[in-house]
Order: sequence, then structure tokens, then C-alpha cells
Amino acid sequence: MSIYSKTFEVIWADMDPNRHMRHTAYNDYAAQVRVTFMADNGLNLEEMERLQLAPVLFKEETHFLSEVRMGEHIKVDLQIAGLSSDGERWKMVHHIYKSDGKLSAIISVDGAWIDMTKRKLKPPPAQFSANFNELPKTEDYQEIAKKK
Repeated sequence: MSIYSKTFEVIWADMDPNRHMRHTAYNDYAAQVRVTFMADNGLNLEEMERLQLAPVLFKEETHFLSEVRMGEHIKVDLQIAGLSSDGERWKMVHHIYKSDGKLSAIISVDGAWIDMTKRKLKPPPAQFSANFNELPKTEDYQEIAKKK
């Protein structure tokens, strides 16, 4: 699978008093790319509801490199930095690029899938786990060992 990415125009609601994109907007765009990837691969909100399955984040870390201004277009990509063997736990990395190609931010998220009824972690359907595994992997990709 080629690099999965989406392009967005930065809007007024994303601005802060310093006239650049507010820090939380970076994470909002990354989350939108994750949700869109899931929907594009058969795990939209309706399917998650049917399966009583949802993603949950344990950690989200953002490195800011270059400010983004209102009206700029940004491209947000998605790569896998780690997966458990059953797909239950995952680590994703997003790169946010300005329209001139300059890297603006790197966002890393550690997460898993949770059973919404039992409130316990569980693997996603096999086909969706396979779709995650087909995403481009980061250079430092590592399989995630599950705690027993």
C-alpha cells in the first residue's frame, strides 16, 4: 500500500492568537486521517458500533517543527510504527507537511482496540488488522509485545 494521506485547508477555527495553527489542531487533523483510513478500509463508525469496537489512545506526542498559517494547505500522512501480532495494539506516526513540502510536525500515537461492552482490549477483525499491516511502516518499526 502506498502512503496514506489527506490534504486539508487550514481554517480560521484552527488559528491561535499568534496567527498560526493552534497546537491541538495538528492532533485533530491527525485524528481525522486515522478515522478516514479506518472508514476507507471497512471500519466506519457504523461498523464499529455493530462490532462494539473502538480505538483508544494511550499516548499522543507532537513535535512541532514549522508553523502553519491560515489558508495554507497541509498534507497529513499515516504510517505504522508498531503492531502487536494480533493487531490489538498499534503505534502510528503522522507527518504534517506544508504545501511547499516542508515538514511542520510529527505526531506519534500509541493505541489499541477496545471492546465497548466489556471495556477490555480486543483485536479488530482479521481483515482490518491485515489492512493496518499493509500500511507503510516507519524505519524504526517494531512489533509490539503484549503484556501478559
